[in-house]
Amino acid sequence: MIDIDGSYLEGGGQIVRTALALSTITGKAFRIRNIRKGRKNSGLKAQHVHAIKALEKLCNAEVTGGDLGSFEVEYIPGKLQSKSVKIDIGTAGSVTLLLQSLWLPLLFGDKLVRVRVRGGTNTWWSMPVEYLQHVFLPFLRPLAREVEVAVLRRGYFPKGGGEIEVKVRPRFSVNDYDSFEAFWEDVRTSGLNFTRKEQGTLQMIQGLAHASSDLASRHVAERIAQGAKQVLAPRALTRIRVEYADTLSTGTGITLWARYSHADDVMPQVVLGADRLGELNVPAHEVGLRAARELVAAMDSGAAVDAHAADNLIPLMALLCPSTILVQNVTSHTRTNIYVCEKFLSSRFTIEGEMISSKFG
Repeated sequence: MIDIDGSYLEGGGQIVRTALALSTITGKAFRIRNIRKGRKNSGLKAQHVHAIKALEKLCNAEVTGGDLGSFEVEYIPGKLQSKSVKIDIGTAGSVTLLLQSLWLPLLFGDKLVRVRVRGGTNTWWSMPVEYLQHVFLPFLRPLAREVEVAVLRRGYFPKGGGEIEVKVRPRFSVNDYDSFEAFWEDVRTSGLNFTRKEQGTLQMIQGLAHASSDLASRHVAERIAQGAKQVLAPRALTRIRVEYADTLSTGTGITLWARYSHADDVMPQVVLGADRLGELNVPAHEVGLRAARELVAAMDSGAAVDAHAADNLIPLMALLCPSTILVQNVTSHTRTNIYVCEKFLSSRFTIEGEMISSKFG
């Protein structure tokens, strides 16, 4: 059984989520201790508990200690069985963070599945659902025959109540092979390895400024969009859509993404993203300005992968090795995910400056 230190480096819940995903597809059991040690309200949070419950259904896992607030979990996966599930986090817990546990089992299952997740779609310290749709999903699409995320309802802190539907039709299925190793060899030699070393030519900047409907009369989303355009419009064609929605809690924010292309169309498209949520006592215009400046920082870095996407890509790089990405900066989240991946797989990572590479063995 693989032993994992849940307090390693940044010591957050991502260690749990990545371990769950890799354990489910590799069939390797693990035990994790010191979960979120040192964090406020340490131990398992609601989104971790519901991720575990969903995976119990998907692979008949045996779980010890998977309760709210648990500091230790033992997880023994069974055979992966793709099925559609509904998950209600019950709080404003991030739906996108919960999906970190599910992406690999969904991508490498054996049939089309739909997963509905209810919780927070735009919350602090997690990628907003628009970032997931427009920045992260392009990395996943080559790995599946179909992968889409639809927003059914937006949910802000503290009540949540947002809902998304994930649809995945796998291209590879771990169940088609006699062993995980045979499956992994086919995936590694499929030609789908990640290579993102340069940005290419900037084509367009897009975005979505959103707010709860009770803020429409004050034109909050419009003012956020105007702030972002003030910074971005001189750089490239900038289109930012404005959207209001009926939500359980008042909230607002913006997600931005810059699209690049390569003249020969051989290199994959590069998309860099940035986002901000509205805050009390911060003018709407300033929220847009801050998000735009964050995107500009990523663009000006010359990176082909922004800092937020990099740590989410590490498990995929571990499977699709050799892979190399040039990132905006190497965060502790990224290093932590590398630690977990090297526990489950014989992939090895190297970091040279802001270039991250994975290789087999």
